[in-house]
Amino acid sequence: MFDQIARVLVVVENAYVDPTSRDRLVEGAIQGMVAELDPHSAYMSREDYADFRSDTDGRFGGIGVEVDFREDAVTVIAPIDGSPASRAGIKSGDKIVAIDGKPTRGASPDKLVRLMRGEAGTKVHIDILRAGATDLIGIDLVREVVEVASVEGKRLDRDVAYIRLKQFQTGSHDELLEAIGQSRAASKTPLRAMILDLRNDPGGLVEEAEGIADEFLDGGVIYTTRHRGKVVDEVRASGGGAFTELPVVVLMNEYSASSSELVAGALRDNGRATVIGARSFGKGSVQTIFDLPDGAGMRLTTMRYYTPSGRTIQAEGIQPDIWVRMEGADDKVVYRESNLEGHLAGEPVPAAPSAQSVVVAPKGDEPYGRVSTMSTDPTQGKDFTVAEAWRRLTASKAALEFAPTPRP
Repeated sequence: MFDQIARVLVVVENAYVDPTSRDRLVEGAIQGMVAELDPHSAYMSREDYADFRSDTDGRFGGIGVEVDFREDAVTVIAPIDGSPASRAGIKSGDKIVAIDGKPTRGASPDKLVRLMRGEAGTKVHIDILRAGATDLIGIDLVREVVEVASVEGKRLDRDVAYIRLKQFQTGSHDELLEAIGQSRAASKTPLRAMILDLRNDPGGLVEEAEGIADEFLDGGVIYTTRHRGKVVDEVRASGGGAFTELPVVVLMNEYSASSSELVAGALRDNGRATVIGARSFGKGSVQTIFDLPDGAGMRLTTMRYYTPSGRTIQAEGIQPDIWVRMEGADDKVVYRESNLEGHLAGEPVPAAPSAQSVVVAPKGDEPYGRVSTMSTDPTQGKDFTVAEAWRRLTASKAALEFAPTPRP
């Protein structure tokens, strides 16, 4: 086979229409070799590896917008306060249709993120479509170093803390504790319950997820990992967490993945939370990062994750206890891990329990926006899933009637 590689290399060098460098060919061969394994293994060039590390640090050069990639569109969730996008007047609901003249439709989310990000001080032009406007709006922006907070919180009526965890990055655990501290300080009465919103959370640093899950557990397994069928590690809660007595509802949707699935699975299987929303993405594989020469790196799938009850997350996801189904939605068109070409299959494990009940959200439900401006009475807002969780947590005798029980 190595002889075949050498032969192809020589043929391409001698016969390709334009001269090409051997370094480019070899790097392409490495990329193809690793990418052939599964969708999450990848060879990263020096530039790509630097971008990857900036993601987990929460600092990067960009325009400063939170976006959603559903329905083959790039929709602005909210501009980050103080960012170039915020100062330029970009609004929630704006649809980005082109970046530097390149249409966004049909492009992968990773490619679109790379187009919006770049070195601080560089320029980028975006075209947006805004509701009510007849023409596209073109905006020139200068990228800046943007610091992204991974946690937002708010104290809701009836002493319920609402926490949105956008991704697991360096410092997320500390940000969560700070957000809860601020929520507690907002009133003289103690907190009664918590809504932990992991919708659209793509995951991130597992060690941050471990620390966050530990705050809700007084013991027990958080998750296990297996390599080629054998248990490699069993991560357990240390006990004495800050929120072990607080009733919790976890919100998930089909875009909740990886570390967010670990946290939801740990809280659910240990009887600490009820999950409301939709079945999660199902990204239950472990990627180990390897440093390579010349600043390059490699992300290689090395293990699978399992919940405390021994259920696989890979290609299965976390099934909600209460499924929120959007009116008129067709779950068959949702794109999950199991739809990715070359995805790792799950392994035979105990079957996941089905949803206990289904509630239908009305058309027009808007689950996004700024936490700072959301109503303290969720029933007066447009986020049906948050309102459903709040209603159940604040019902009469909620601590007794709604408290989940450990799964078998």
